[in-house]
Amino acid sequence: MVGTPDIRIAPDGPEWAQAAVSLVHAVSEEAIRSHGRFLLALSGGSTPKTLYQTMVSPEWKQRFNWPQMFFLFGDERCVPQEHAESNFRMAQAALFQPAGIAPDHIYRIQGEHPDPETAAQRYEEALRRLTNTVAAETPRIDLILLGLGEDGHTASLFPGTAALQEQRRAVTVGHAPTGIGSRLTMTLGVINRATVVLFLVAGSSKAGIVRAILEPDSAADRALPAALVAPETGRLMWMLDRSAAARLTILHHDEIRGDGQT
Repeated sequence: MVGTPDIRIAPDGPEWAQAAVSLVHAVSEEAIRSHGRFLLALSGGSTPKTLYQTMVSPEWKQRFNWPQMFFLFGDERCVPQEHAESNFRMAQAALFQPAGIAPDHIYRIQGEHPDPETAAQRYEEALRRLTNTVAAETPRIDLILLGLGEDGHTASLFPGTAALQEQRRAVTVGHAPTGIGSRLTMTLGVINRATVVLFLVAGSSKAGIVRAILEPDSAADRALPAALVAPETGRLMWMLDRSAAARLTILHHDEIRGDGQT
């Protein structure tokens, strides 16, 4: 990895969610101070859902500068937006509707498009318009949220797939070995160009793969998709709960209390 990841660990449950939302809030405030808006790429899954629900809780909802926030998606399954496994549907219910996000601040991937390649191209075009980048440049997003699969995948970048090797495009078609196979995903180039990349990982089932990524024992560990996330100039952060961090032996992390302070 390039540089040392900033690893944060909080107690399981509500304290983890409080620590995670505190990090997102701090990054959002810095981006808005710096350039007047905050571009946030969302992840799907139950752990990010907990974060989103906490963001719109009474304690946090009034703290965020929602009118200056723009929402993207790091990946999406090739399903209609009302599908139970749609990342957009989850974010719509858990975050966008409760926060009252204006539709023109939400950049949805067209997972329902009959041609995934066309959908990927359209999303890349939307991303480039939003970030004002031409084809020769890599778009820069303020914060990209990532999950972690037990096989080491992140976003919809799965081990051994062509999407991992894509170096020209910002958005490509990914393929999952199980479940809904066709995916749309931001590429490693975009992820590694972000100002901040934040892995959100919770639960004892992730302890083994967290250890493999953060304390690799082999070349195979180092080749896992999540291990290839290494921001060029930005910050790489991991927000773990204690169950997910249980097999780590490294001691250079910061323990986080429930109030989100280090």
